[in-house]
Amino acid sequence: MDVELRQLRFLVAIVDAGSFTDAALDLGVSQAAVSRTLAALEQTLKVRLLHRTSRTIALTPTGAQLVPRARRLLAEMDELVREATSGHARLRVGHAWSALGRHTAYFQRRWAELHPEVDLLLIRTNTPSGGLAEGVCDLAVVRTPPDEKHFAVTEVGLERRFIVMAGDDPWARRRSIKLDEVRTRTVMSDRRTGTTSADLWPTGEQPVLEDTADVDDWLARIAAGGVVGITPESTATQYGRAGVVFRPLRDAPPVAVRVIWPRHDPHPATQAAVALITEIYQGR
Repeated sequence: MDVELRQLRFLVAIVDAGSFTDAALDLGVSQAAVSRTLAALEQTLKVRLLHRTSRTIALTPTGAQLVPRARRLLAEMDELVREATSGHARLRVGHAWSALGRHTAYFQRRWAELHPEVDLLLIRTNTPSGGLAEGVCDLAVVRTPPDEKHFAVTEVGLERRFIVMAGDDPWARRRSIKLDEVRTRTVMSDRRTGTTSADLWPTGEQPVLEDTADVDDWLARIAAGGVVGITPESTATQYGRAGVVFRPLRDAPPVAVRVIWPRHDPHPATQAAVALITEIYQGR
């Protein structure tokens, strides 16, 4: 069965315009072309899609089912065409949780100043590659060791670790917490993309780790009390909210911030983005 996108587009145009005449005007074709195209679609499907008189049109039950799906299909195709024809006019930067932390806004503004011809889009995808392996971004900022077999990687900076707790937690009154003290607590962690694991406490008793898969769920669980979290300082600046407090975690190793991108066929703006991110982390 050969259904053409053009046929679906004509069907949707007729429904939106309310008449064959107006649809022809909107499409920039003759009314006869609109009629022929709809007839060809109905012939292909072997079903009537519209009831039409000289003055009105109405969808048949089958037409009423088909049109919403046709709209979605056409929208997806339009997006695909935009992606293909825009070339490299947009740079998608993925991240799992907290982008560049306190540097995020500056990076966005500075990029717009230096590269106005390339739109910058930040995309949060909670996967180990920050969306790069999934194809939703062109490069990604990650804080866990990447797959260097498939991705090129550069370390751009280090971030301190913070402990996160409910605002009424007894530790909230303190200015900092020692890593060793956390052994007695239940710690919320993200096994897929997080930087907190039992390896932070190489010897002796380790805390209970409770799993989460999203930064918003993580914060909501911590705000409810009874558990704490450990995170890079970028999370503290990117996701500060009422009900939770962030305190420096002493004696904890810093977290490496890395930028990764495909080894083959990288986005042309990759090196410019990596250079700017590196400059920001080293200079601010």
